[in-house]
Amino acid sequence: MTSAATHAEICIAACADTYRESGEVLAHAVGIVPTLGARLAKLTSAPDIVLTDGEAFLMAEPPPLGRSAAAGGIIESWAPFRRIFDILATGRRQSLMGASQIDSHGNQNISLIGDWARPKRQLIGVRGAPGNTANHRVDYWVARHSARVFVERVDMVSGVGNDRAREVGSTLRFHHLGVIVTDLAVFGYDADGRVQLRSIHPGISPETVRESTGFEIGTTDVPATRIPDAEELRLIREVLDPRNLRSKEVPD
Repeated sequence: MTSAATHAEICIAACADTYRESGEVLAHAVGIVPTLGARLAKLTSAPDIVLTDGEAFLMAEPPPLGRSAAAGGIIESWAPFRRIFDILATGRRQSLMGASQIDSHGNQNISLIGDWARPKRQLIGVRGAPGNTANHRVDYWVARHSARVFVERVDMVSGVGNDRAREVGSTLRFHHLGVIVTDLAVFGYDADGRVQLRSIHPGISPETVRESTGFEIGTTDVPATRIPDAEELRLIREVLDPRNLRSKEVPD
């Protein structure tokens, strides 16, 4: 009998679901849970997505987390870093990124906290966020959902949100924000491009989600996030993450 899904495993399945209709694209995932989500999708609902080992190898079958492609999994091709820009610019990529701040229209900040002239905290910089949000679908993963992350207005825009993309029109015609998966819930966007609650993870109350979000969010009649099935749980536990590294990012 399969034991009940852990909180981390529910989040992994939610991340895997972001690739259900992606087709043949390069999956870019940042973090333990997003990486496991992409690998689970490859083995179940999205066999056409292309995975990398985090460096240059493209994998037909993913290795267990923490092992190199050469030590497990099946390598099918090679893509040096210079080719990634060609793939990105043609829209054949989908990114599941992290965020230090996200605002009510999906603008993302990973660069700094505070005023630009004298920031309180220097983060990792904008990195590839502008190019990602300009060229292909981007989803976000937040391992610690709080009102410090979900803010009404980000301190700096790294990834472009729906409101700013709409302002510049056809310049960002390939802009596509998908969903935001957190350790509490899954969010999408409404017709106006504003963040909208899509599901709440089992065991989490609507009040917790509301209190942990720094802008107004509707929580009425929101369904529960789906629980991974027995085969997905087997793959996560026995094939993809037998060392349970997932619990380090989302504790059981």
